[in-house]
Amino acid sequence: MTGAWNVHCDGSALPNPGRMGIGAVLVAPDGTRHALSRALAERGCNNEAELRALLAALQELKARGATAAVIHTDNSILVEQLGGGAARPIARLAALFESARDQLAGFDSIRLAWIPHRRNTEADTLARAALGMAPRAPARPVGRRRRPGDRL
Repeated sequence: MTGAWNVHCDGSALPNPGRMGIGAVLVAPDGTRHALSRALAERGCNNEAELRALLAALQELKARGATAAVIHTDNSILVEQLGGGAARPIARLAALFESARDQLAGFDSIRLAWIPHRRNTEADTLARAALGMAPRAPARPVGRRRRPGDRL
């Protein structure tokens, strides 16, 4: 996908459900970076916040003239619902998912990819900042146990 934008998006709800914040980092094919961070007037759950972050990122891509993109999200529900598989619909979010499908169809080339949360920290930080929350503490590496004498 030459000429594709690279996007990371994330959403937060505080509490869950509660106030929603969205964040996204959009990187143009030339490397120019654009950040999106805002609190939403609506209240909802974390999955709705994630979906609204995706919708805002897609709108921003269209406004910037993008025709191709790779969208990264740490929310597996978005990938399952929008990836064309046979995922069971979520009735409460059906209209938002339909809107996302419509927006995704407006691109020449688009791919939605799941990534682990640790690879989506910048978008997560933007979503949390929109709600006045501090960034999450970095996660400890998985797979390595501390041994006596290791520094903390």
